[in-house]
Amino acid sequence: MKQRIITGVIAAALFLPIVYYGGFPLVILTYFLATIGLYELLKMKKLNIFSVNGLLALLFLWVLLFPEEYSSILDSFYYSKVEICIALILLLLTYTVITKNQFTFEDVSFSILSAIYVGIGFYFFFETRQDGGLVYILYSLFMIWATDSGAYFIGKALGKTKLWPEISPNKTVEGSIGGVACAVIVAILFVLFSNIHVSLLSLMGITVVLSVFGQIGDLVESAFKRHFNVKDSGTILPGHGGILDRFDSLLFVWPLLHFFHLWF
Repeated sequence: MKQRIITGVIAAALFLPIVYYGGFPLVILTYFLATIGLYELLKMKKLNIFSVNGLLALLFLWVLLFPEEYSSILDSFYYSKVEICIALILLLLTYTVITKNQFTFEDVSFSILSAIYVGIGFYFFFETRQDGGLVYILYSLFMIWATDSGAYFIGKALGKTKLWPEISPNKTVEGSIGGVACAVIVAILFVLFSNIHVSLLSLMGITVVLSVFGQIGDLVESAFKRHFNVKDSGTILPGHGGILDRFDSLLFVWPLLHFFHLWF
């Protein structure tokens, strides 16, 4: 626990100032985190990111992440993000022939879906922050932290009914409900003490949805790890595992948060 706390404090001290500043440093941070996330996923399936197929998947991720405010750079190449991504998919499929099916269609599918899974979440993280959404990003971080902490401590104290034992044996229904309740408390505090432009009832409703989807994101990551028989997605964060272990909930929350943010 001590190691987890120390790692968490150091990570927050490095992460939050860059989120607050935004701009190009945040682009670099987003690309770094997403790249590590893709590396962890490919490694689970024993695919090497430093191979031809791994680098093509990485390029796909980087194109997907490309910020809207820098879209003029892509325009100079006369191709859109979609067109470039399609070309990369075709190259990956071609590589199955070159390798005589040692790199399979299943591997292509896994690589592309992995890049999309990681890329969508981090793309909307950056876009929401740059669209004047600093307070929404901070809200999402504290809300997920409250969800995770509430689910853990309340589940440990009161949990009796298993939530999804085939995927995550330690999670309980009582803990899940407790996590949502703690997230709602965070929403109330943000309405009272921040400049978030959402009514109390609206943010409470949104919080329930985001908290539930955040827990689903956590279960999705647990399902990956159980399928590939690994304890953690990586080891980059001592006591916490990998990038996906820390951002799995947020990868589900940030796209939804961006859509909600556009309403206000």
